[in-house]
Parts: sequence; C-alpha cells; structure tokens
Amino acid sequence: MTQAENLIDRLAAIDTPTLSNAIEKLEVRSPVAGFWGRDMRCLFPDLGVMCGYAVTAQVETMNPDEPGRLGQAWWDVCQAVQEKDAPTVVVMQEIGPAPGFSTHCGEVMATTFQRLGAVGVVSDSGVRDLSEVHALGFRYFAPGCVPSHANFRLVRAQVPVSICGVEVSPGDLLHGDANGLIKVPEHGRDRLPELAAAVTRAEKVVLDFVKGNDFNLDGLRERMRH
Repeated sequence: MTQAENLIDRLAAIDTPTLSNAIEKLEVRSPVAGFWGRDMRCLFPDLGVMCGYAVTAQVETMNPDEPGRLGQAWWDVCQAVQEKDAPTVVVMQEIGPAPGFSTHCGEVMATTFQRLGAVGVVSDSGVRDLSEVHALGFRYFAPGCVPSHANFRLVRAQVPVSICGVEVSPGDLLHGDANGLIKVPEHGRDRLPELAAAVTRAEKVVLDFVKGNDFNLDGLRERMRH
C-alpha cells in the first residue's frame, strides 16, 4: 500500500462533518471555505465515504452545433485516473449552454472509471443510470439527474475547474458522504485522523452530559467553553 493509499484509508474511516471540524483545528484556511453547498448532493448516501484525488475535466453537452464525441481529452482523463497511485475522483465542469440539461456520467463511463481506479464522479450538472451505477458501488456527487447524454463532448482534461462555486485543481483531495463534500487541505493532512479523534472525544463529553440525568445549562455552558 502506498503512503497516499494509506492516508485515504484513514480518512475514509471518518465521516465528513467530523473531518471538516478537524480541518478547522489545522487553521490553514477560513472556516467559510473548502466545502460545497446544498447544490451538491450525495446521490448514494448508503455507500458511505468517498475519498480520492481529483482528476478534472471540462465538458460541453448542450451545444447543438457540436456533435457528441469523446476526443483526446477523454483518453487524457482515463490515463490520469489509471496513473494515479491512489483512488481518484473524476470532477467534471460543464462549460456549455444550458448546464441544467447536461449529464456527465452513466453506467458505461462509471464502470470504465472504476476499472481504472476511480471511486466516484463529482459533477456540476447531471448524472444518469442510477440503479446500475449504485450497484457498482461507485459514488455520484451532483445536483441531480438528467436522462440524455445529448451532445456530450469532453473538451479539456486536468485543468482547474469550478464546480458549483468551488474551485478544484487536479490532485486536490476530496472527501464526501451523505452530509456533503469537502476539499482536504494539503498542509497537515497526516494530522487529521488524530484531530478527528479528538473532535469525537470532545463531542462525546458534551453529548454524554446533555443526555445524562445531571444535565443543566450551567454545566453545559462550562463544557461548551472547552
């Protein structure tokens, strides 16, 4: 197992809100940065945590004057997924018109990505073939579903992308579960499992008191200060 794979295994054992709290302890970015809002949905919450390094692409789908084709950028994405020595997440940005009608991944593409080493897709548009992709154990994070691939054309690979208001660069580490999706900062990553464990212990002290027979506001105030 590579060092990168070992880190991902350790982070995948942590739920995303707890990891988000642990990242705040690092004090390497603003608490109001590095996570997605409600537009980004975990479509398969029962599959648990998705954690992997971003392989990025820009896609054009709804241009009536450009026939759908995979092109060289498709092969560049596949190559990047295959070459990474740890799990990857394919991140797709729609750059064409009518993104609300665009779809970026279905069963064939998800199966291919999974065989090459990806664990999920993040899209700012739609995805499809939910039952088939869920059966693969492949994660989908997207605003919703769209049934037609239209004129799907993968335009660029491994470039910075903007996904529902969050910037993603190739190689960024992403972590998501039923609660949402975050970026894991590079600085201090190795400390995050221990920080997450500390967060969990601190929360347990508060929760045990709140659930106990001796609960009172003064006691809660004292415990919430620490």
